[in-house]
Amino acid sequence: MKKTALWTCFVMLFLLISCRKETPLVKAPAEYIQSQKSKLAPVTLTHDISYLPTQEIQVLKLLVKASQSIDEAFLIQVNEDNLNIRALLKNSTDSLSAEYLDFFNIMFGPWNRLDEDRPFINQKQKPAGANYYPAGLTKQEWNAWLEKHPEDKEEFENNFTMIRRQDNMLVAIPYSEFFRDQIRPMVKLLEQAANLTSDPTLATFLLSRAEGFLKNDYYQSDMDWMDLNGDIEVVIGPYEVYEDNLFGYKAAFESFVCVVDHQESKKLREIAGKLTEMEDMLPIPREFKNFERGSDSPIKVVHLLYSAGDTKAGIQTTAFNLPNDERVREAKGSKKVMLKNVMKAKYDKCWTPIVSRVLAPSSLENVSFEGYFYHVLLHEVSHGLGPGIITVNNEKTTVNKQLKELYSVIEECKADVVGIYLVQYLIDQHILPESLEQTLYASYLGGMFRSIRFGIEAAHGGGVAIQLNHYLDAGACTVDKNGKFEVNDRKMKPAIRDLAQKLLLIQARGDYEAARVLIGELRSVRPEVQAALDLLTDVPIDIKPVYPIENEI
Repeated sequence: MKKTALWTCFVMLFLLISCRKETPLVKAPAEYIQSQKSKLAPVTLTHDISYLPTQEIQVLKLLVKASQSIDEAFLIQVNEDNLNIRALLKNSTDSLSAEYLDFFNIMFGPWNRLDEDRPFINQKQKPAGANYYPAGLTKQEWNAWLEKHPEDKEEFENNFTMIRRQDNMLVAIPYSEFFRDQIRPMVKLLEQAANLTSDPTLATFLLSRAEGFLKNDYYQSDMDWMDLNGDIEVVIGPYEVYEDNLFGYKAAFESFVCVVDHQESKKLREIAGKLTEMEDMLPIPREFKNFERGSDSPIKVVHLLYSAGDTKAGIQTTAFNLPNDERVREAKGSKKVMLKNVMKAKYDKCWTPIVSRVLAPSSLENVSFEGYFYHVLLHEVSHGLGPGIITVNNEKTTVNKQLKELYSVIEECKADVVGIYLVQYLIDQHILPESLEQTLYASYLGGMFRSIRFGIEAAHGGGVAIQLNHYLDAGACTVDKNGKFEVNDRKMKPAIRDLAQKLLLIQARGDYEAARVLIGELRSVRPEVQAALDLLTDVPIDIKPVYPIENEI
């Protein structure tokens, strides 16, 4: 009897698996996939590393190999069905499956990040919480659970836990446990690289990061990452919360493997030494300013050799400001890293063609790579300025936790606006050349049309929509009879200050309702903006990187 029952279960399981494998994927038309891929300009991203010792080149290759596990972990964070969908595409005999697989790999799932997460494989809409939370979880269920189980709050809101249902209960599972199959081989590679490198700061970071992966605690390794001072710059771990649109709590796995441009980095050290001054210049009352953050905030210029996970999905990162842990920022500050070869590729392939079509001649003649570069730099600096740890209703908390799923849009918008505000301050202080002011605002305005093409539901695109509409309302930018945009420098400066103040006060007060109202009023694409975007349909939205080092491991 037991054997019969067991055999019956086996047959049923086999049939279930067989049916699942044979179930055909519902795919968008091939023409759609091809048109979407044409929005990404292929670019080979590399840099001459022949000057490095042989052992350090081997270290880079080990880090690239470790980063491939980051790709796998992030793929799972995005969607519980991703591994199965990828397997079906790989094993398909359909002559077009390679096209779908390529686009699936670019997007890290069946949703088109260039088209408001429109599904291109199957018809399932992307859950707001990606795969961080159980299917169907609502905010009401979440809040009701925490009201009954307040002891779960810390682990549930932890950046490094997956939430699942078990026996009609909600439970938090540490990343170290949930992603053990991806983490264990990655840890071994990090340890190998640490033992091989001659850079003691890199060895210290890699070993503490390996331990952090196993313990699900990244604090010490974030502290060690701040001290890197050799030729190799590497980021590997869970950081940004953009993929979590349900609450904005859960950190996505990502990786950057880079080499440092010491000569370019040296030029930016004076700016790094002005963080306290820049905090003091923020247009909010002194009581809201954050002078407690650490001042050890280096700025580095690097060349990217490989990226993985969240940062590689869809739109490519040009610069970043990490770590996000407010405890580390309080103790040491944060590091701003500029990916110069990525920036130059985007400027040539996307930025220049865009501004040439959307700006009026009077503004177009004033754009420059320098204006673009310094705004991106101060955007990253601004992520490390302003409110971080705040007090709401006599309870210490963070801006992120108070603004929840609205945080990413408000923070990206704030970094853009405060960034341009501070570029002007550094010009006024003669730290940056006075000539930069002539190109600053036209470059800023033109660049917005690149970011808004990512879609206003994305954090960066939504933040840009808020800025554009605010400046249009203030007369800081206008549209001429030909539909071209023109900047009004005189009105732009106070409009920037006003918006910076509004965003910073929302953060300082942890004001979720004010954030909701601002986003509701200004996160939209107005007809004049849409008309300009319609002129760009054949211009690449972004780049598709090709990393030669990947073929060398």
